[in-house]
Amino acid sequence: MASKRTASATWSGGLKDGKGTLATGSGTLKNTPYSFAMRFENAPGTNPEELIAAAEAGCYAMALSADLGDAGFTPERISAQGTVTLDTVDGKPTLTGLHLVVSAKVPKIDAKKFQEVANGTKAGCPISRALKVPITLDAKLE
Repeated sequence: MASKRTASATWSGGLKDGKGTLATGSGTLKNTPYSFAMRFENAPGTNPEELIAAAEAGCYAMALSADLGDAGFTPERISAQGTVTLDTVDGKPTLTGLHLVVSAKVPKIDAKKFQEVANGTKAGCPISRALKVPITLDAKLE
């Protein structure tokens, strides 16, 4: 069964002097501001790249839990942080990578098996499959 999720963006004004808002169908984001400065100059606030990093981290943590369960292990906790790299390629802002840092507390698993499952999850997570940039991963067992 297919599942669809929605999000929307509204932008007013020019690229550098304009401003926008983001919203999600669930209402989690509602009139959330974003701007050129937030996106390209590290001003406080969110931006599309940060949301992609959050989507990948959230997706990966859930998928890792499922994959560990399929392997016979129940995690107590999984923490995932995604970092998106935005560079200029051929004169255009381009996502060039996404790095995941994952820490997990999983009873009764050894480091080799954990790495095997963690790397398999990286290839299979739905958000990972949707992204075409290289995704790197540092996964550690607590």
